[in-house]
Amino acid sequence: MKGSVIALGEWRGRKAAALIVDGRLDDLLVDPEGDGPLPGAIFRAVADRPMKGQGGLTVKLDGDLRGFLRQSKGLRPGQSLLVQVGTFAEAGKAVPVNTRLLFKSRHAIVTPDAPGVNVSRRIRDDDIRDELTMLGKSMVPEGTGLILRSSCEGAGIEEIEADIAAMVDLAAQVAADADGQPELLVDGPDAHLSAWRDWPKPDLLADGPTAFEDHGVDEMIDTALSSRIDLGGGAYAFVEPTRALVAVDVNTGGDTSPAAGLKANLALIKALPRALRCRGLGGQITIDFAPLPKRDRRQIETSLRAAFRSDPIETALAGWTPLGHFELQRKRERAPVTAA
Repeated sequence: MKGSVIALGEWRGRKAAALIVDGRLDDLLVDPEGDGPLPGAIFRAVADRPMKGQGGLTVKLDGDLRGFLRQSKGLRPGQSLLVQVGTFAEAGKAVPVNTRLLFKSRHAIVTPDAPGVNVSRRIRDDDIRDELTMLGKSMVPEGTGLILRSSCEGAGIEEIEADIAAMVDLAAQVAADADGQPELLVDGPDAHLSAWRDWPKPDLLADGPTAFEDHGVDEMIDTALSSRIDLGGGAYAFVEPTRALVAVDVNTGGDTSPAAGLKANLALIKALPRALRCRGLGGQITIDFAPLPKRDRRQIETSLRAAFRSDPIETALAGWTPLGHFELQRKRERAPVTAA
């Protein structure tokens, strides 16, 4: 099917959302197993004890749940503070939290500690930008910031106003509830809410008990979670997460032409953002490219920047290692989705 479909359903008993573009799985969100907090959750926390040598302190979140806060200067044990879960915690580690709260909806992000009204750079029409800026300034309290997202372009003013008002009200409610014992104040978004909030409006929204079955999503997920990626022309790559990093290995297959390595590497770069999104992989990514001369490295770097520019998850290009591997650092916004 041509066009885009968002299917909302369940995968292995967990809420899941699939974005299908032109008949191929382009993005996948799956709620994690267990009952840990989701990124975006906001807690009233209590500062616990400094972690010497790690540049932060632990905080009590709710019950036995503990978080780790790096921005701990000026905090004393027993002090109440508001924190937000930033990323998924690695197994056996405290939940990473920060004090820079974001109240995020489809069209608006309210930033209580970062004043000013900003409009997404993807909105290029000056008249629309000016209208949105004036609207934002009229709706946020002094000292509160607002980011108007690219989805505002084409949306109705009443819809945008409702989003801004809801996030401003939520920010005010949370700020008024800052003192007390550790407690969860705002849940993080599940897979269905994240899909509504962050994905573009589809040509078709499939929401129901048979949504995944109707669009063959389970089969698409099985294919997407395979460690092997076919790159065309006989080339292939493997994407394999380990405890320390995600290893990506590129192979030319049976192609022995002089340009085989460069062609396989460029094909991998084009496929990699989607492969990482659908697998929910983040952290350190190490790519073992197919053999290529050093003169081609600049082209590889340019292609990597272009490939990740439109990816929704923050990814930093760290550069080449002495052994000729390339490293990326990717924010852990999602729980890994595994085939097992």
